[in-house]
Amino acid sequence: MRTIRAASAAALTVAAIALTAPVAAAAPEGGDVTPFGFSVTPSSIAPGGRVTLSVTDCGATATASSAVFDTTAIPRGRTAVATVDRDAKRGAVYRVTFTCEGRSGTANLTIVGATARPTVPGGVNGGLGGGAGGTGTAELAAGAALVAAAAAGTVVAARRRTAGRAH
Repeated sequence: MRTIRAASAAALTVAAIALTAPVAAAAPEGGDVTPFGFSVTPSSIAPGGRVTLSVTDCGATATASSAVFDTTAIPRGRTAVATVDRDAKRGAVYRVTFTCEGRSGTANLTIVGATARPTVPGGVNGGLGGGAGGTGTAELAAGAALVAAAAAGTVVAARRRTAGRAH
């Protein structure tokens, strides 16, 4: 039994690591493999979110550019952070171009998030939480039954407690 648990835990750990590893793109548009590595983490983000840009094996300061954030310098051996534009189109995939010593490669950045927006400028759409519709007979009966059960339970508990104190 212990072996099965250990094997399951190991399999889940390997799967979690494999699914959360940063995405590294290796080929630019021309099909050549770049002499440097690069990544955008996370590869899917909501508008206004921050992505971490990294470049490895680059002997100089690299740059990353995209239509959804300003061109960002990435110092040698370090990472940089860029903020995605708040007006980035949800569901769109944008190309991020990394440049190092005259060579370039690309990675994809997917914009995710809810599509609902407030209709009142600067305000929030408040809802009634289901209170706008009518209440059906079944809902009323179920609610009444729950209240009756709670009241009966309280009476029974109180009587038992009182009976237990009698001398």
